[in-house]
Amino acid sequence: MHAHYHTISKLSRKIGPRKAVMKGLLESLVLYERIETTEAKAKALKPTFDKLVTKAKRGNLHDLRTIHAQLGSKIAAEKLTQELVHGFESRNSGYTRLTKTGWRRGDAAEMVLVELVLDTDFEEKLKKLQEKKAAEAKPATATKAAKTEKGTK
Repeated sequence: MHAHYHTISKLSRKIGPRKAVMKGLLESLVLYERIETTEAKAKALKPTFDKLVTKAKRGNLHDLRTIHAQLGSKIAAEKLTQELVHGFESRNSGYTRLTKTGWRRGDAAEMVLVELVLDTDFEEKLKKLQEKKAAEAKPATATKAAKTEKGTK
C-alpha cells in the first residue's frame, strides 16, 4: 500500500550524515532551548522534536530508550524526560516556534530561530519539582546517618 505525504527532507545529504545533523540539532535544542539554524533544517527538525516530546510525555520504557537513542546524549535525554516535559503538559502539539531572523552572510541562506514553547508557569513547576526531590533526598540521608550511629554503639 502506498501512502501519500510521507516524504522526509533529505537536506542534500546521505542517510548517515543526515541522521548525524538531526541528532546534533535535537540535542542542542533540548540543552539550550533555542537554536539558530537554516530554514530547511528547522522545518525538518520540528516534526521530529514533536514526536520526541510526545514519547517523553508517554514515558514508557520503550519510549525512553528511543529518546536516548535519538538524542545521543544522556544529559539531553534526562533533561527532556525529567524537566522539559513539565513545560509541555498543557499542549498536545506545537512544542516549537520558528522565527525568521534573516539571511546568512556567506551564502544568503534563510536563517530561523527555533525555540521551545513552554507553559507560562513552567519555572514554578520546575522549582516545585526540584524542592520535592530535595525533600525526598534529605530524609533518606538522615535515616542512613541514624543507622550508622546505631551500628557504632
